[in-house]
Amino acid sequence: MLPSTSSQSGSIAPIAMPKQRSFFGKLIRIFAWTGIFGTTAVVSAAAGAAFILTVPLPKSLGEATANPPLSDLWKSGFRYQVSRPVTLLLMGLDEATDIEGATPNDLVGRTDTMLLTRIDPESESINVMSIPRDTRVEIPGYGIDKINQANVEGGAELAAQTVSYNFNQVEIDRYVRVSTAAFRKIVDLIGGVEVFVPKAMQYEDKTQGLVIDLEPGWQTLSGDEAEQFARFRQDDLGDIGRVQRQQVLLKALRDRMLNPKVITQLPQIVRILQEHIDTNLSTEEILALAGFGLQLDREALNMVMLPGRFSAPQEYRASYWIADTNNTNDVMEQFFHTEPAVAVLANNSPRRSISRMRIAVQNASRDPYMAQAVAEHLRNEGFRNVYLIEDWPDFNHQTSVIAQRGDINGAGFLEAVLGAGKVVADSTGDLDSDVTIRVGDDWTEQVIQ
Repeated sequence: MLPSTSSQSGSIAPIAMPKQRSFFGKLIRIFAWTGIFGTTAVVSAAAGAAFILTVPLPKSLGEATANPPLSDLWKSGFRYQVSRPVTLLLMGLDEATDIEGATPNDLVGRTDTMLLTRIDPESESINVMSIPRDTRVEIPGYGIDKINQANVEGGAELAAQTVSYNFNQVEIDRYVRVSTAAFRKIVDLIGGVEVFVPKAMQYEDKTQGLVIDLEPGWQTLSGDEAEQFARFRQDDLGDIGRVQRQQVLLKALRDRMLNPKVITQLPQIVRILQEHIDTNLSTEEILALAGFGLQLDREALNMVMLPGRFSAPQEYRASYWIADTNNTNDVMEQFFHTEPAVAVLANNSPRRSISRMRIAVQNASRDPYMAQAVAEHLRNEGFRNVYLIEDWPDFNHQTSVIAQRGDINGAGFLEAVLGAGKVVADSTGDLDSDVTIRVGDDWTEQVIQ
């Protein structure tokens, strides 16, 4: 069971902090950083929870304590700090249209998105793992099913128990649930989000009232269009492509939060959140997390998708995402400081050496032969498992070294070998790779020099 928000051992203790810099300057940075905590029912909490860590909620679940007025918080500033690492389960939910008696605002349906998040004041970092909605898990007391069913069967507590039970007994301190409606409304309020759409996306499902119609290229998406971008799954990647696009949207939302004009929308955003968010975070805990956000740079955010594979058609009656036990164990140990899973201990197989990493190379430069040149360079440096994938449909100046399975150290080593580029801590590369290198013009310029 999840801990309550009352004062107890292991809760996030509110501790007074010394007076800090300009409050409005702090707000800009808070908004930029707290945007990453969005859960996303398509990102759903992505925009919704973008502000949960900076403003008081109406009340915590099961608590009748009143929150101080927002105006008082503006005057006093944030006086709390995170006293220990905290793990949150962030969930974005579809509207429960198929559940009898449920209203659009009831958070009783399937989770469209799950983000397991660790806020660590010791390392000054935030680690996020996206858990695909089709992940095959055992739901305690209910049996084998897709992980998005856990909230339907037992709400936030069962969803958290399911994550803990299936992934190294990770301890989950708090949860946040947000509906898709919050995402659409808030994206519109902040003037949309700028996103690169890699290909044309067209799809219509009359039974769901869903129409997706997006053209390729850079564009500013409205709330409805951003939801289309996240919900599209009519390609070979299916739900996993959605997870990748949700990570793209989270970062685009975070960048949009840097705009000072967003501050003027705060009162309206608070009202939207009060209608669409459920959490067991107390006001003091929210302020502590907001204060933590003040200290961080963009590079402190590390994102990864649960490592795994699609189930084969003959394996199960339903289509699942099957977690890779060894790689999942590595992610849980590195990102969430859990103990190794029993299955991994029994297997006792060594981790893959850096020289044997699966490295996908993708051209995003103006030189059509540069991906081949990078692949050959890596092979000459001793890397044995390098392969080419289809060119990226946009030109990038900077090379991206994408830590697809969360191996940030391995990606950093590759960056050093290349002598160019930047490590990207997310899972937007090739699914079969350990690291994907998206070659930009900076590597081309290096070769010319």
